[in-house]
Amino acid sequence: MGVLRFDKDTSAAVAPSRMFKAFILDSHNLFPKLFPQAFKSVVYEQGDGEAGSVKIMYFAEGNKHTYAKQRIDVLDKEKFYCKYTVFEEDNMLDILESIVYEIKFEASGDGGSNCKTATEFHIKGDGESKLEEELKGSVELGTALFKAVEAHLLANPDLYA
Repeated sequence: MGVLRFDKDTSAAVAPSRMFKAFILDSHNLFPKLFPQAFKSVVYEQGDGEAGSVKIMYFAEGNKHTYAKQRIDVLDKEKFYCKYTVFEEDNMLDILESIVYEIKFEASGDGGSNCKTATEFHIKGDGESKLEEELKGSVELGTALFKAVEAHLLANPDLYA
């Protein structure tokens, strides 16, 4: 088993507290609204969003995957930090053990925020050769989600204030 790690920094013109509330704390409501072409629904199977909670993301028709289960490992609302693990996902079980995400929002000094993301793909056997295409799609979806949440918050300045 190997591990591929990717780090990415993204800036937003929205305060870290608002981005964290929308992108992390209310993603189960917001993602299906902003991206119905990607998400059918997001529901908590266990817990209510705190550390230890498990949620299932059901993907819309036409996507390569139908669902993914993720567990919230660490949630620090004061430091705008979240670590979670995708531990089950159809169509990837032969390649990946898990995907671990760490997301931290920090103030950028201009009223906006910087988002630092670390993603670790824990790969089974020789799955690395099959993973390249999957990584591209995952990065593109994450970036599109981030920008959609930012645009939504800019258009609705009272949300998550």
